Amino acid sequence: MNKSVVAAKFSFPLDANIAKANLESVGIPSFVADEHTVNMQWLYSDAMGGVRLFVPEEYLQEARNVLSEDFSDAVDSLYDSKPESCPHCGSQNIEPHTKGKRPAFLVFILAGFPLFFYKHGLRCSQCGNFWET
Repeated sequence: MNKSVVAAKFSFPLDANIAKANLESVGIPSFVADEHTVNMQWLYSDAMGGVRLFVPEEYLQEARNVLSEDFSDAVDSLYDSKPESCPHCGSQNIEPHTKGKRPAFLVFILAGFPLFFYKHGLRCSQCGNFWET
């Protein structure tokens, strides 16, 4: 019988399950312990030592190597794009904006039901231009 050892500890079950999927994608068997206890009473997480990710002892070093890899540069290079600019003035000082949010909220307060006539998009902080994305 193979002995299982703790490869990593996490505060949240979601993080442990993402790490488990990462290990299984490279062929390392693993299982998550205490996730249901933490889901039911998340305040116990630190007291219990967190949600633990176990692997067979012979895979321990390989698992820790896989879990320590940082893929953020690879993701950034895949999705690297120049920042969007305002179609009106060309400024790159833009921000996410929801147009019509206040009137929709007022209708909800006064009428008691929501009317969804707002629009999501971007707004230029320099000239105030709004466009949908």
